[in-house]
Amino acid sequence: MSFKRSIAAGFVVFLAICGVMSSARAEPFKIVGFGDSLMAGYGLGPDQGFTDRLQAALGAKGHDVTVANAGVSGDTTSGGLARLDWSVPDGTQLVILELGANDMLRGVSPDITKKNLDEMLSKLKQRKIAVLLAGMRAAPNLGPDYQSAFDAIFPDLAKKYDVALYPFFLDGVAGQPGMQLEDGLHPSARGVDQMVERILPTVEKVIAAVPGDS
Repeated sequence: MSFKRSIAAGFVVFLAICGVMSSARAEPFKIVGFGDSLMAGYGLGPDQGFTDRLQAALGAKGHDVTVANAGVSGDTTSGGLARLDWSVPDGTQLVILELGANDMLRGVSPDITKKNLDEMLSKLKQRKIAVLLAGMRAAPNLGPDYQSAFDAIFPDLAKKYDVALYPFFLDGVAGQPGMQLEDGLHPSARGVDQMVERILPTVEKVIAAVPGDS
């Protein structure tokens, strides 16, 4: 009887271990969209923001993911650096880092913007969190020198930290009729769908490259 009980107990433990492993595999892939109003969904209705639409698009492609919205309207890279640690929780596997537009609109020195983004990337690397860096472009009216320095920030840092780069977060939306709200700065719901459609292949590649993900 003792032997049979031992076998039964071992079988129960085996099933429990299998259950834990199965549960671990079933955990969704955790993404955080970390940025400003472009990430936060400024001026849009429920489920129309970038993170919601991206989660839906990834789900439609068979990915079990959650995409948390850590966008704050009006945020600069200085504000983002200050809140990074508590805005990106433990267990996050990928951060889509989208900041810099408000720095540019306020004429902040590109050197400051680059320094702040550099520190954020360093912190995320130390935490072993994958990053997709979403680039921004300077408005032409800021002058060629500013434009050149600002636009170079994103590819330079992506190369330095060996992270994926999506060159322009507003690709296909900026300056396109019907893709922006009346302010001419923020994407409309239609614009968000365009952004998601264009960035989706890059996000899928990054997810596939994260160690331990299939």
